[in-house]
Amino acid sequence: MDTQIGFNWRESVRLGLIGGLVALSLSLIGVVETFGGRGIISGVISLGQILLFGAMAGAGYMSARQNPHARTGLNLVGGLIAGLLASLPLIVLVFVAGPINLRDFLPNASPGLLKLLIFEQDQATGSLLLLAVSAVVGLVGAGITLLPGRVRHPLLMGLLFVLMVGLLSEIIILAWGTKGLGLKIRRFMFDKGLSIRGTLLVFLIVAGLNALWGALGGRAQARVSALPAQQQKVLGWGRIALGVLFMLVLPMILRTYLTEVINNVGLFILMGFGLNIVVGFAGLLDLGYVAFFAIGAYTMGVLTSQGELGVAGMSFWSALPIAVAASVLAGVILGVPVLRMRGDYLAIVTLGFGEIIRILALSDFLAPAIGGAQGILKIPKASLGGLEFVAPETLYYLILAACLVAAFVSWRLRDARLGRQWMAMREDEDVAEAMGINLVQTKLLAFAMGAAFAGLSGAIFATKLSSIFPHSFNLLISINVLCLIIVGGMGSLPGVMVGALILVGLPELLREFAEYRLLMYGALLIVMMLSRPEGFWPEESRKRELHEFETEPVLAD
Repeated sequence: MDTQIGFNWRESVRLGLIGGLVALSLSLIGVVETFGGRGIISGVISLGQILLFGAMAGAGYMSARQNPHARTGLNLVGGLIAGLLASLPLIVLVFVAGPINLRDFLPNASPGLLKLLIFEQDQATGSLLLLAVSAVVGLVGAGITLLPGRVRHPLLMGLLFVLMVGLLSEIIILAWGTKGLGLKIRRFMFDKGLSIRGTLLVFLIVAGLNALWGALGGRAQARVSALPAQQQKVLGWGRIALGVLFMLVLPMILRTYLTEVINNVGLFILMGFGLNIVVGFAGLLDLGYVAFFAIGAYTMGVLTSQGELGVAGMSFWSALPIAVAASVLAGVILGVPVLRMRGDYLAIVTLGFGEIIRILALSDFLAPAIGGAQGILKIPKASLGGLEFVAPETLYYLILAACLVAAFVSWRLRDARLGRQWMAMREDEDVAEAMGINLVQTKLLAFAMGAAFAGLSGAIFATKLSSIFPHSFNLLISINVLCLIIVGGMGSLPGVMVGALILVGLPELLREFAEYRLLMYGALLIVMMLSRPEGFWPEESRKRELHEFETEPVLAD
């Protein structure tokens, strides 16, 4: 039976014009010109060109996606039209910028931008060339949707990894250095971006592995599923062991700078595991979570500092349980007055608690004890035997051990009776109480467990920096931890790690792009929230809830 239907030309026109407005906006805020010299593939394409023509390719791709049952030829023509229309706002800009001095109110509409848009040709030739390139790019974008999945997925993954490696080429070169093996890698892979050889190598490896998994992965998973439960359990532990082994050798691969980035990510992962218990498992919206992080850090500082504010001169390991216990006590103290609060009211009260802790740390009232605005200095580094956790490569193992402990405890609690009580309370407190769950005890345990992980992270943070100051514990820390849980997937343990890598690690890696890095970061979050509202690695139950109506079978009349 012929299932092909008519083509929605109006949608192609709309998407093309939207793509054109996106390309025009990127040009006028200065992104295209600024990154026009930032090579992704050396001598072939720059980041500015990818941003410019990516909008046109996206318009063509979405045009074909909106008409999945149309004829192949119509989809290709629709993508071509979308690409053509996406170039029209840029052509208007080229012709208007000549007689009118747009730089009086659009300072980024510079001659350099106009030359880049028309490929350094005259207006007529350059505009025709821009039209042609845009049409081809839109056609390619539509054509990608027509490829079979076994071809499309490896192709897109290969291109994505080429973009990522080219984007991070400066950091990769910095991490591996310019001597020995690092110099050989640099000469082979990079030259003001990825070299042609490096591009082919990255693309072939990623696309090949993806295609191989697409061909063999289903059969491998079927064979594993057919194994006895005991053998499946052994394989599961084997995968965990391989993952741990990989994490143990990671500092040798990443070197100093990238290991320092991973250390910062690890501290947020540790806090994320704690807040995931409070928000993801128990459903208690806590916006003052940074308070427990601060209490752990200040307790560690006061007990171990070798300066004037040190009161005990304890070692890191002897002070660590006290710092965690102080945070747990603060969690219980916070939990008691908010036992009957829910939703927005709970969020406001916890936010106030966090601000109270920050203001107290900054105040003159407690300055004799914790230093006030001057903070606490001369906090000694942690050490174990003869190993001192000073360099990022050694401190990494301390943070890794803490994260593994937190992950194991969270995993065990999630499947335990207490974890099920938290989840029941998250869904409906009244029903949970009617079923016999003690809400007072359950809430206090959630706050206490979440605070324990935050206090542990704060204690490591204090010894990592050797000094702490009140400005390190502002509200933004709580917001970031909450956001990484949402982005990764509420209630999901792997989601915490994915969210931390995206929200904490990515801005650090994009630091070379100066003021535009947060723009790129924000755009990525918007795309993610529109395409995957359940998070990048969601909990299965939450994923089923969000996609319940999409997967619900349609019953015939």
